[in-house]
Amino acid sequence: MTSESSVQRNPSQIYRYHVENLRELEVALRNISRLARETIARKDPESSLRSLLRIYTLLIGAWAECRLQKLLHEEFGFTSAEREQVKSKKTQLKWWKETVDLAFRKHYGIAAASLNEQSLGSQNNDRYTDIKDTLVNDLIIVIEIRNRLAHGQWINPLNSEGTGLNADKQTLLNNENLMSLQLKLSLISHLADMVHDLVVSPATFERDFDHHYGLLRQVRVNLRKKDYNKYRNQLERRANARRISNQQTMDNSDNQLSSDR
Repeated sequence: MTSESSVQRNPSQIYRYHVENLRELEVALRNISRLARETIARKDPESSLRSLLRIYTLLIGAWAECRLQKLLHEEFGFTSAEREQVKSKKTQLKWWKETVDLAFRKHYGIAAASLNEQSLGSQNNDRYTDIKDTLVNDLIIVIEIRNRLAHGQWINPLNSEGTGLNADKQTLLNNENLMSLQLKLSLISHLADMVHDLVVSPATFERDFDHHYGLLRQVRVNLRKKDYNKYRNQLERRANARRISNQQTMDNSDNQLSSDR
């Protein structure tokens, strides 16, 4: 692999398009997240939180797909044949899994052998297994639900044939909250950074990969241990404290005006 620092970068126009799309999606994600936090803090008086969460989930799915496309079009990363190999898979989840497999194969020079402890070594196999487990157990809902949300299936996601309810996906969707979705967005980001480290950044691989792997593991822990009720209560307390502070400021201003008369 070629070192990024020794070659002048000349990314493709397609890569630049994906970068611009990602930036705009990130603006939208920040805006919806802010609105959702404010709604939670106000105890959802307009019953709008579920709608905001559906939009946020849809945007995370769009961001994940765009981030994957950016990865696949990195200048010193995947070949056109490898991109086609990824795109031959039938679902977004399988795209991600194939991308992870290719990244490990490219970095460790494993052309055809199975990716396991024997071919990767114990530590690298543990990391590979963790990444695949993250995709299957933590990220499947935000990666695969996007199409259903885009087709209006906000309450009752249907099966692939459109002939009945997909109860499993409905349960997964309903179990999400703003805190869990924010953590899952972080998970996808760290996972994508790890793939980038494997394929594009050989010069700084050990430092960056270990750092991003540590972040991914910590977010997975947070996803299981952090309490949404505490998160919600904290938002409500902060909003209440701001209201009290603002009211005190207004009262002080009124008193000042009265004393100036």
